[in-house]
Amino acid sequence: MHPSALVIGRTGQLARELARAPCRFQPVFLGREEADLTRPEEAAAAVERTRPALVVLAAAYTAVDRAESEPETARLANTVAPGVVAEACARVGAALVHVSTDMVFDGAKDGPYVETDPPAPLGVYGQTKLDGEGRVLGSGARAAVVRTSWVFGASGANFVQLVLRLAAQGGEMRIVGDQVGRPTGGGDLARAVWAMGDLLVGGEAAAEGLFHYAGADDATRSELAEAIVAGSAARGGPAARVLPIATADYPTPARRPLNARLDSGRLNRLGVASRPWRPVLDEALDQLLGPRTRDVS
Repeated sequence: MHPSALVIGRTGQLARELARAPCRFQPVFLGREEADLTRPEEAAAAVERTRPALVVLAAAYTAVDRAESEPETARLANTVAPGVVAEACARVGAALVHVSTDMVFDGAKDGPYVETDPPAPLGVYGQTKLDGEGRVLGSGARAAVVRTSWVFGASGANFVQLVLRLAAQGGEMRIVGDQVGRPTGGGDLARAVWAMGDLLVGGEAAAEGLFHYAGADDATRSELAEAIVAGSAARGGPAARVLPIATADYPTPARRPLNARLDSGRLNRLGVASRPWRPVLDEALDQLLGPRTRDVS
C-alpha cells in the first residue's frame, strides 16, 4: 500500500510535472476550484479531511509583475495559505514540501546563494513568498521549503514556450542578457520534490528545513534563449536572432534580481541530484518539437 499524497495545484507547470514523475505515493491533485489559495482555509480543510502522509504545496500566486498592484491577493496565496496548510499538516501528522523562489534575494551577491544568506526581496512577490516560508518553518510541521528558480520544460507556461512563440513571429527578439541564473528542469524539480517527500515521510530529520534546488550550471536569460532558438532550428522549428539587452532597457513593474543563482549543495548531499541545463533543454525540445533533424552548431 503506497502512502497518500495531497498535491495542492493541478494545472501549473510543477503540478503537471509531479503527475508525470515516478513516485512511491498515491497522489491526489487539487485544483483552484477545490483549494483556492486566496481562500486559505479551503486548502487547510482539504488536508484535515484527507489526512495524507504528505502534502505538496505546488501552487502559488506567481504573477510577479501583477503582484505589485495586487499585494493582498499575493499575500493570501503566498503567505497566509502556506501557513494555514502547514498548521493543518502539523495537526494531522502530515509531512509538507513547500516550493519557494530565488526572488527572496535581491541578486546583489557575487556568487550562488546558499540557504544561510540573508534574504532581501525586491518586490511584493518575493516578500510574500519569504513570509510564507517563515510561516511554514514556524508551524511545527515536518516540513521542507525548497527554493528554486528559472523552471522550464515541455509542460506549462515557461521561458521555453515564450521564446518559441517569439521565434515564430520571426525577426529579432530582445532578451535580457545581464540576469544570470541556474535554469531548472521542471521534471527534475518534480523528482526532487518527491524525493524530499520520501525522506520526510520516512522520518529523515535532515530533510526538514530550508533547501535550494536548481540546475547544476549557469546561464544568462539571453544565453538560454539562444540555446532554445538553436535547438528549435535543429528540429525544424521556428528560429530568430536573439539580441541581448540590459535589464534597465526592459523596465517591468517588479524588479528582478540580476543574480538568481542558487547553490543546491545541501540538497545534493541528501542524494537529490542537479543536472546541467543543456541536456534538460534538449529533452524538453524533443518533447515539444521532436528529435533533431540537423546540426546547426
